[in-house]
This record gives sequence, structure tokens and C-alpha cells, in this order.
Amino acid sequence: MKFSYNWIRELVDGLDLAPLDLERLITMKTAECEGLEEAGALLAGACAARVIQVEEIAGSENRKAVVETDRYGVKTVVCGAPNCRPGLRTVYVPVGRKTVRGVESDGMLASGAELGINRDHGGVLELEGVLGLQPDQAIEIDNKSINHRPDLWGHHGMAREVAAISGKRLRDPVRMDLLPGGEAAVRVEIEDLDLCPRYSALVFENVTVRPSPLWLQYRLQAIGLNPINNIVDFTNFVMAELAQPTHAFDRDLLKGPTIYIRPARRGEPVAALNGETYTLDERNLVIADPGGAIAIAGVIGGGPTAIHGGTRSIVLESANFQAASIRRTSTQLKLRTDASMRFEKSQDPVNTTRALARAVELLAELSPGIRLVGGLADAGKPLASPSEIGLPLDWLARKLGRRVETAEVRRILESLGFGVAPGDGKLTVSVPSWRATKDIEVKDDLVEEVGRMVGYESIPPVAPLVPTAAQPDDPERGFLRRVRAALAAHGFTEVYNYSFVSQEQARELGFNPADHVAVANPIASDQGLLRISLLPGILKNIRENSRHFSSFRLFEVGREIHPREGALPDEIPHLAAAVYARDDGQAGLLEIKRAAECLLRGATIEPCASLPYEHPARSGEIYWRGERVGRLFEMHPSLLEGRAAVLSLNLRAVQALGRPEKRYSPPRRYPSSAFDLSVIAGVRELAGELERKLRALAPAALLESIEYLRQFSGAPLPEGRKSVSYRVTVGSAEKTLSSEEVGAIRQRLIEGMRELGYELRV
Repeated sequence: MKFSYNWIRELVDGLDLAPLDLERLITMKTAECEGLEEAGALLAGACAARVIQVEEIAGSENRKAVVETDRYGVKTVVCGAPNCRPGLRTVYVPVGRKTVRGVESDGMLASGAELGINRDHGGVLELEGVLGLQPDQAIEIDNKSINHRPDLWGHHGMAREVAAISGKRLRDPVRMDLLPGGEAAVRVEIEDLDLCPRYSALVFENVTVRPSPLWLQYRLQAIGLNPINNIVDFTNFVMAELAQPTHAFDRDLLKGPTIYIRPARRGEPVAALNGETYTLDERNLVIADPGGAIAIAGVIGGGPTAIHGGTRSIVLESANFQAASIRRTSTQLKLRTDASMRFEKSQDPVNTTRALARAVELLAELSPGIRLVGGLADAGKPLASPSEIGLPLDWLARKLGRRVETAEVRRILESLGFGVAPGDGKLTVSVPSWRATKDIEVKDDLVEEVGRMVGYESIPPVAPLVPTAAQPDDPERGFLRRVRAALAAHGFTEVYNYSFVSQEQARELGFNPADHVAVANPIASDQGLLRISLLPGILKNIRENSRHFSSFRLFEVGREIHPREGALPDEIPHLAAAVYARDDGQAGLLEIKRAAECLLRGATIEPCASLPYEHPARSGEIYWRGERVGRLFEMHPSLLEGRAAVLSLNLRAVQALGRPEKRYSPPRRYPSSAFDLSVIAGVRELAGELERKLRALAPAALLESIEYLRQFSGAPLPEGRKSVSYRVTVGSAEKTLSSEEVGAIRQRLIEGMRELGYELRV
């Protein structure tokens, strides 16, 4: 948002602050400024001039012109403009001497674009009178810092702030007495007063459409608006001055004397000013005549009723719309305009007639001979009375951190347009209409008004006198932190996903969308459900990373959100970890199993029936301390290119089981002995099951450990068989076992396994 320094000076009597000083004060007391942008720099030395003589320069498109200037006498310049001719009154700029094609040129004749008045590069500027324009500085303000201040989207609102900051008097450019009385020449019907609280209009005839005077073109150009013609330019001028968008329809192109403000019909088209045609629905508000929609309310006008060179009569509208409705339409159509940005901020309904009164004065100058037809058309809700807020002065001092004299508080608030009535130890503050739509509601808001005007730097920084105490430890947070640290230590990278999924993501993994909690107002079309599993997000992460890496490890700690009948959803903390590689997947399964065993020491994995998204032969359930706490599996090959082993843990169940006790075991005083055994078993038989059978056969008091070593299949073993090797370690706490005792234990295991039907390689 750009604000003209010259424009603000016209609205604040006696303002003597330099542009840079003013910019700093606005930043400190009102809104963050992003800098100053110079406009019309050449105007500082420019003056009006009359072309006396023009001569062609041989071999050049340029011509030598002798001009008589109002300030510098007679000058000779070289000019290439096609409209340079004797008798032309134009603008001379003293930019120094140079020689062009052997002709010395002292200064230049300037175009409107070169002077910064407009965007016309086609020729030098043609004057009807004196120039009378001065260089300007545009103060640029970050839009985000004034989102809550609809009044600051116009120069008059910013001038009010500047007047309060500088202690000067604000000048109101609006003369309400110019509004005509009598019966209006146009009727207005509003279908929904919540969507359009007020709609005002005037009718003018004997309109002349022509270029705007230079002062208006320059004023708009300085703040980044493109001059078009006098009718369109004055609507932009009013919007930039009063923050109230207006729009002019060609009255002769309307199909009847009534203007309707209503929701669009489903599929109703509107041909807009930008050349696009938009198809609307009931969520969009339109301006219509008896023939159909003629504008998208608050966003953009219609092309068929637009002002053109032959326009002779106009209907000038000035409306107030519900902010949410305009924002919704603008977002839906992907169309943001200067008008929609202001209506989205909740404009002041009082401003509709103020803008029309300002238009009556301006149009008399911009279109000489223009006439009002009939009176003011004004429909809508009754205007709300100003709300009142009690402001206790002792409370204000405590809240602000310093005491401000009552007279100073009153002066500040009144300079900002608030009404102030004194009372016993407090002030009763009435909120002006331009601050009541979205900004000032409670007494805390008034603290900010006083604080920013006295200057926050004047408030001594003092720590609050509030007793503090350390918060108790959150067991869940500490537990989840340990889980994250353990996975990171194993080379896994943590990822974060939204808690939302689409119906397509849910169905892809076999989840029923009806089992999810649906989001009432999803932030995106593909985020309409709350996830009941972390797996859709992890699958998406794997797919995205697999395009760039051939192997990786990642994990997420998040919450699964399950619906509950008659209660809030149940949010269960879960872990999902994955190891991806472009291989046969065996190494990944073993790595993810190792990660599970490090997290849950002593956990076991039991084969189980696979789920739709799991590999048919590579899935198992994880048991820890007698409870099922998760699953370990490989993603179904149809879902990915490559293999991904996945660990899914219910962290609530894991935390509930608690951390196992650690007991001290003294080191053995006597040496242990070890021997290897290889068991011949079916190729699909589990190594863990064979280990359990060996443990059951060994003497518990002497068995230290049984460690899996390797497995082998192929010749000379028959097809469908494999050899699984284990290392058995035995020892006694009372003595060193003899070779005969160790041999007896070994033979016991061999015979026991043979009795169970297994063959051993010994």
C-alpha cells in the first residue's frame, strides 16, 4: 500500500515533517513502513514552455526545437517526439547540455511518463495551462500491518493518524451538504442485508469521458494506479482517499431503473472488465439489473456496462459488503482487486454516502457540465450507534506500565476520532464507526491506542511481579523425546506430516473414509479427513524421496486421530519408521527389526495375516512384555518401486507398559564355554521358533545365551530345507564346567531336537 506524502500534507494542516521523519513516526506509532519511493523527481526543475520554431535535422528522426520557457528563457533542444510542433505548450526540463547529430541540446522536452505523471511515452506532454506539480514521495506500508485497520486503506485514515502523531489538525475533504435530496432516479433492492448492509447510488447525466487532468493522473501514478479516463480515475481517487471503493455503470446500458444486490444463480455468467467471463454460484454476491448480473459485488465490474468514450449518463454506486463473502468470492475466482482487498477488511458502512458526496464535488471539476439526476438512493440496515467502552485510568496505568495524565489520554483518543466522556476514575469512550467494524471492541484495545501514541519507548521495561514456578515434567513429552533420540541415533531422519489426508489416500491403503473424522472446513481439497494412521503420510514421504535417493531411513512421531461416539476424538501417539532401498528388502527388514529391538528390549515378533498395504509374506506383530504394541512389515510391492520395511508402534501402549527394571548381575567368576549347532528345518520355519525349542531343552541354570548365526539353503540340502546355525553358550556360577559336562549339554540338545523331528548337522 502506497501513500502520497503530498496528499497527506493536503489533509493535515501545517504538516512540516520531512518524508523520512514522517515514515519513521508512522512505523513507530501506526504501521510498519517499508520505505520511501520518489515520484516525479524531474518536476523539481520543470516548467511550462512554448515551442517557437521546429527544424528537421538531416539524416535523423529528431528535430531541433526552439522553446520559450516560463523560468529559463529561450532554449534550443533536440526532440524526437512526433507531436513536437510550433505553438505547442509543453514541459521543459533542464537536464544539462549534450550534442545530438551536431546540434547542441540544452535540456529536454518531457513526456508524461518521463515526468512520472502517467504512462504515456508517445510524445511530449501537451499542456493547457501551467504545470503546477511538485515532486512527491510515496510511503510504502506493509499490507499485513494494516489488515485490522480498514480505515488505513485510504489517505484520509492515514492522515488522521499523522494529525494525531504530529498534533496538527485533520482536514475533512468531504462536504456532505453536496448530496442531493428528493426522489432517487434509480431504485435499489437488497436481497440479503447481512451480505450487503448498505448500498448507495447517484445518477449523473451530461457526462463527458476524456483524459483526466494532469494533477489527477499524477496523484494516481504516484501511488501505483494507472490513469485511464476521468470517470474511472475519480473512482480510484475516491477509493485511495477514503478507502471506499466505488464503481460507475453506463446508465444507458442498464436494462431497467432497478439495481438488485443478490446471490448469483447457479451457473450464472458474468463478463468482467478484465475480459474474462466467470461462472458463479449461490456463494457469490452480484450486482444485477433486470437482465442479469452486471458486476461481481466487491470484486470487479462487468464489461458490458463499463464506461466508454460515448458514455453520457452514469449510475455511481458506493456499497458496503460482508467481508467474509467478498474474501470467499475473491479466493474462489482467484481474483484479487484493489476493491476486494478493501472490502475484505470490513469497511465502514457510513463511508458509502461520504464517497458519493466527494464524487459530486470532484465530477463537477473533472466533467464540466455534468448534472445530478434525482436524489440519493440509499438502502440497507439502520446504522449502528457507536459502542461505548469504559476505560478505568488506574487499570490503564497498570496495563500500560506507566501513568499517563488524564488530559493526555483524552487528547490522544479524541485526536484519533474517539468520543471521550470523563467520569469518576474512568473515561467512557465511544468508538467511531471507522474503528468499530473489526478493530476496537474492548478496553484492552484502547490501551494499545494510548501506548502507541505516547511511544512504547517511554515505558520502562520492568519484569512482571508474578510468582513463577517450574512446570512439572510431562512424562509423555520426555518419553517421545527419548523415542526420537533413539531413532535418530540409528540413522533415521525425522519427518513431519499434516494430520489431514484425502479420501484417495485413505482408500489406497485400504482404510474406509467413513471411519475417519471429517474436517468441516478443510484448508485444501486433499485434506478433508483427520488421519487414523501415520502410514499415508509415510508412504508419500517414501515416494517423494525415492525419486532422489536409492536408499534412506525416515520416521515420524505423531498422533492417530480416531473418532469416538459422543466424545472428542481419541488422539493416540504413534511411531512410523521406514527403511527404503532398491534391493530384495531382506536387509531393510532386519534393520527395522533391530531398531524395534533397541526401542523395546526383549520384544518378539510373531508372523500374522497381512493387511491390504502389507507384503503378503512379510508382516508380523510386535509383542513386548506380553502385550501387542505394533506391527513390522514390508510395504506391498504394488505401492512402490523398491522395497520399504516399516515399523508401526502404538506409543501409548508402549509408554503404559513402563520402562523395564534393570537388575544388577555380577560378572561370572568362572569361564563359559560355547558350541555351535546347525538345525535342518523347513525353509519357511521361523528361526525364532527353533531358538525357543533349543532354550526349552537346555538346563536353565547353565544356559547363558543362544545366538542366531546364519542360515543356509541349497545343495547339498534337499529342496525346501534350510540349515539354521546357533551358538550356544553355557556356564556355571559355582565352577568351571568340564568338557564332559559341556558335551553332555550339547548331546542333550541334539537328542532333544531329533526327538522333535529335526535333523542336526554336527
